[in-house]
Amino acid sequence: MGDENNKSDFSGVGGGVASTAADMPPAAKADFSDVQSHVSSTVDEAAIYTVMAGDSLSAIAAKFYGNANAWKTIFDVNRDQLTDPDRIKPGQMLKIPAKS
Repeated sequence: MGDENNKSDFSGVGGGVASTAADMPPAAKADFSDVQSHVSSTVDEAAIYTVMAGDSLSAIAAKFYGNANAWKTIFDVNRDQLTDPDRIKPGQMLKIPAKS
């Protein structure tokens, strides 16, 4: 192997970080006062959802539509793969129709 006596000596190395943000004039700082965001937990267009362990159609409906009673909408559009609304399985890919 290598010579153990030729190791680098970093014992005198110091470090430090200083922020200059406090020294900046107000005009140079970012202004986010007009920033707007729109996030919605409802579906505005059709989507695909992968069933997770513990999911139910009513829980999925609540997540996408904000109403657990909308489960039948999801059930009806997925009748090609669902025969019982209480028997969904993790990994299934369900179509989630757009919120009407």
